[in-house]
Amino acid sequence: MCLILFAWQSHPDYPLVVAANRDEFYERDTEAMAWWNEHPHVLAGRDRADVLGSPGTWLGFTKTGRFAALTNVRAPSEKNPDARTRGELSVDFLTGKHQPHEYIQENAKRFEQYNGFNLLMADLSNPENAEMHWVSNRLMMGQQIRPRKVFPKQALNPGVYGLSNAMLDTPWPKVNHRIAAFAQALAMDRGELKNADQYLKLLADTHEASLQELPSTGVNPEWEKALSAAFIKTPVYGTRSSTLLRVRKDGNFEMVERRFDASGTIGHDVITGELSAAPGSNLSV
Repeated sequence: MCLILFAWQSHPDYPLVVAANRDEFYERDTEAMAWWNEHPHVLAGRDRADVLGSPGTWLGFTKTGRFAALTNVRAPSEKNPDARTRGELSVDFLTGKHQPHEYIQENAKRFEQYNGFNLLMADLSNPENAEMHWVSNRLMMGQQIRPRKVFPKQALNPGVYGLSNAMLDTPWPKVNHRIAAFAQALAMDRGELKNADQYLKLLADTHEASLQELPSTGVNPEWEKALSAAFIKTPVYGTRSSTLLRVRKDGNFEMVERRFDASGTIGHDVITGELSAAPGSNLSV
């Protein structure tokens, strides 16, 4: 499925660093990372599959310092084929004005319309009061995933985190394995928006977990093993894109996206910019 590694307020030069893999069927229609025509301040890829709801994105950033990323919660037994597309939640936050905690409060009731998801949201528009939250509409009860009815605030403290297709920091092998590599890359990063390849390399790891290490999520062991790699490659399903986002304290940012299909790398884009104030904001970087 997917993997998001991120450092929040834990690097001396970057308030936010994100390194992420998006895994999907190769046949699913997708647009590359770009500025959106209808929302010129939004930089994101776009899901173009035939879905219920507004086609959305798995990861995006805005010129005003809003970030959102989403993963599915892997629970095949409870999947509802008539649920709305989860990607619209990311776009909804990116194009809105609510702070992350406000967005959760305002939208808690609608979260039941979606299959299981994890949503990360950050707002850097006011550096002195920047915040990042994680929200999921599922929770773990023992070894079982259940719908969440109450949504307490999940503001994140400064730190390095890993998210795949369970709850935040669930110790799946690829989460543990890649967090260590991500922390090392962060330690070597001098804050100059250089050497993106060190992050892309760690996302390209194809090591699969041993049978003893595999989680039990309701898929067969062979498929579970294939999904245990940070970078997945099967004949029909695999890692479609690797993305790196780094935001500097001075407001400069860089997003790098490398795209893949079943044959290998098919595209690589680097987009840089500088945060700008939204109308009515007090952005001061």
